[in-house]
Amino acid sequence: AIAGMLFGYDTGVISGAILFIEKDFSLSPVHVGAVVSAVLLGALLGSSLSGRVTDYLGRRKALVIACVIFIIASVGSALAPSIAVLICFRLVLGIAIGIASYSAPLYLAEVSPAEIRGMLVSLNQLAITIGIVLSYLVDLYFSSTGEWRWMLGFGILPAVILLAGLTILPESPRWMILKGMRDEAKTVLKKLRNSANVDREFASMASG
Repeated sequence: AIAGMLFGYDTGVISGAILFIEKDFSLSPVHVGAVVSAVLLGALLGSSLSGRVTDYLGRRKALVIACVIFIIASVGSALAPSIAVLICFRLVLGIAIGIASYSAPLYLAEVSPAEIRGMLVSLNQLAITIGIVLSYLVDLYFSSTGEWRWMLGFGILPAVILLAGLTILPESPRWMILKGMRDEAKTVLKKLRNSANVDREFASMASG
């Protein structure tokens, strides 16, 4: 669900950072609009690709790719030497948001036990709100010095945490079933449920 936090942070942080970016680069209103909306355009592109990416590579790998893009784009945005470079990296950041906004709740839904599935999937929505609040707090902290590069670069931290977490998470057993890896899917499901008796749930996944 940290993917939702990244969504919220990277869309919210620009509200404070743009005040200082505008001053440093002497931006016109058109450039200001481009910097702010680049993430949304990227998210549109990323969400249009997310279905194919998650179906072809898997839910977990799609999230790993999104994390790597988050990290690269956050570093690039923080170090951008010109407004054109900043807009490009914000666009790329939006692509990661688009992929993560689809693959994260899908992954949560497919690995969660039925009795707490709704709660876990809703964590993604809660994390988006937390990410927005966090971005405002970071903006406030750096506002006294006008360090907009630190504002944008701080998004690296949750991305690294998410990437580290994904290294120990398994692939979605439902996706593995769709790809014909039934034995591997059953093994993963047993580990997720910490139980050897998963026949009923596995049958439900296989028939669904």
